[in-house]
Amino acid sequence: MEQVKELLKQKGMTAKDLAAKLNISEGALSKSLSGNPTLERINQIADALGVSVSELFDTPKEGVIHCPNCGTKIKLITNV
Repeated sequence: MEQVKELLKQKGMTAKDLAAKLNISEGALSKSLSGNPTLERINQIADALGVSVSELFDTPKEGVIHCPNCGTKIKLITNV
């Protein structure tokens, strides 16, 4: 969740500030951001930052994302 770091920078916050807002340790926040956070944790982070959940994720480049569990490439197809 690299985008969270960018959002923190934009809002003048640190990871420590965000962890305090979530009432968790900075270590627990780091583990969530580098691992596979629960949907509940993702929602909490979005709320604490005042953004939508989708803003926590980088925009996929070239229409491809990677599965956070296995790394498999997933091609995004849009019908516009």
